[in-house]
Amino acid sequence: MLIRVEGPVKPGLRMESADGRRLVLTQGGVPVLFARQRVTWRGLHYARTGRYVSPLAPLRAELARTVAEFAEPGSEEWTERWAAHGAAALRSAEDGPLHEGEWHLAPDAQRWFMDVNWPKLLAHDPDRGHLTWFGYGDPEEDARDLLPLRALSHPEAPRVKAYRRQYREGTLPPVFAWWISGLNSPVVLDGHDRLAAALAEGGRPRVLLLSRAMDADWVALWAEGPTTEYAHRVASLDGPLGPTRVAHVSREFANKLRAITQAPALTRAWPFPGGSAAWDAAAAAHVPGWAPDAER
Repeated sequence: MLIRVEGPVKPGLRMESADGRRLVLTQGGVPVLFARQRVTWRGLHYARTGRYVSPLAPLRAELARTVAEFAEPGSEEWTERWAAHGAAALRSAEDGPLHEGEWHLAPDAQRWFMDVNWPKLLAHDPDRGHLTWFGYGDPEEDARDLLPLRALSHPEAPRVKAYRRQYREGTLPPVFAWWISGLNSPVVLDGHDRLAAALAEGGRPRVLLLSRAMDADWVALWAEGPTTEYAHRVASLDGPLGPTRVAHVSREFANKLRAITQAPALTRAWPFPGGSAAWDAAAAAHVPGWAPDAER
């Protein structure tokens, strides 16, 4: 789903940055996540403050059942309905991430999420931790594909148990996540307990990923190569199996174009007021004792 947004210019949930690869995610002016990229660009250190609140209203079980009755869970129509719900909720959210421009809210077209990394979230999700981007000598558990903005609830917590039942029934709504380029990771916007429920059941959640839409000129530029390749391949396909081969190549081409059109643009970050000194003071106040080793 493409979301066109006229405003605000500065959203309630936004990234801010300061010199020295310093980042902070603020919500309503309150820091909810501090992060500092490593000088080697191999990952970042982060610290949650425990102040994050989902900008979306809680999803009621009746809505989940209604959507599941209307469309097969996991189907394209089911996904579109949840994307429409999420888009409407984000538009009306006071402390959400939307600001003027175009956005995508869709399944992961880039195949970012790896099955091997899902179980790590349930076993290793510290409030102060490290995300590795390439894994060179870093702990294996730091290779995670999704960063919750608050601690995941216990698998036996009442709300999680209710969602676990929905997962077993096949009606569990998706998790809404937001791709943040400065973190090189999506964060959980809404659905922390749904995420915990799916993982507790030994599965993985369906995820709808919010990202800024790429500029049309960049999309056209990136599509030139695959389009030329597709034309050459189709022109060379003939014989009795020609139509079947063309159909296969066309599906591959459609998937490539979908990945290009839904590729996330860079996340906008606003300057942190007061610069690096103010960022250091804010980190000391909100996450005392956090001292990330970002120089390696």
